Amino acid sequence: MFKKIVLGTVTLLALLSLAACGQSSESKDATNEVRTMTDAQDHKVEIPQKPKRIIASYLEDYLVALDEKPVAQWTVGEGRIQHYLQDKLKGVPTINYDLPYEDVLKLEPDLLLIGANGTLEGGKYKEYAKIAPTYVVKNGDNVTWRDQLEIIGNVLDKQDQAKKVEKDYDQLVEQTKKDLKDKIEGKSAAVLWVTNNSAFMVADNRSSGQLLYDELGFDVPQLTKDISKKATADFSQVSLESLSQLDADYIFLVNSDSGAAMFNDPLWSNIPAVKNNQLFEFDGKSSWLYNGPIAYTKMIENIREVLK
Repeated sequence: MFKKIVLGTVTLLALLSLAACGQSSESKDATNEVRTMTDAQDHKVEIPQKPKRIIASYLEDYLVALDEKPVAQWTVGEGRIQHYLQDKLKGVPTINYDLPYEDVLKLEPDLLLIGANGTLEGGKYKEYAKIAPTYVVKNGDNVTWRDQLEIIGNVLDKQDQAKKVEKDYDQLVEQTKKDLKDKIEGKSAAVLWVTNNSAFMVADNRSSGQLLYDELGFDVPQLTKDISKKATADFSQVSLESLSQLDADYIFLVNSDSGAAMFNDPLWSNIPAVKNNQLFEFDGKSSWLYNGPIAYTKMIENIREVLK
């Protein structure tokens, strides 16, 4: 009887051990599971099911919106970071915008998301792909932040969360149009960026211009229309003489040079929106120079605050 009990116990333990091994093996396989996806440059990329160490230079807005924290964050020059994201990225080390190979290697990423084709010039894709799966996100003039959010949501298998981010954003846009109806309908607005004593104006179909005109419904000033025809970037330089003719009801100013001499020039003082105290200023740490769901949401919050 005793031998039977011992044998039975041993057999049971052996079965449990085998089952545990099987579960461990399955668990390990699940952890190592990959999905093969084709990126914007037709690379076949094996995406880990749940990447833990992501580098996505200048795409951090999308990661944060999808509740992902990268192992490094974009910078250009000394101290130039996306300040508006620091409530989520504080303490995350920086990596230069051009992703130096040695710096990427040291960070041991398990996924690289590339948001600019220029980053890959000189055959750099093959070098990055040796370090980690490297996925090029569709980018360029006709690619919106919504496009990139959906692509990244797909790569990270967070499609539903990406859709929710868009839905929440759209609800904020509609609520803002309703709340500020009297301040928006029939009113024109322009976005300026002043840096190094030079002024730049946003194009009507890019960045904050797309937000103001296409989504919120502000009228486009004639000067903005003229600038937009030749625009090759989000912001185009504009002379102070041209700005003196700016007929916008509101000016949203991103001021990265508070001591600029141009602010003391009579031409600046006589701009209608400046004379009428309809100039609303944000510093260079605000989200107005960036793209992404969080950047756009914060712009809307700024507009709601100053026009309420």
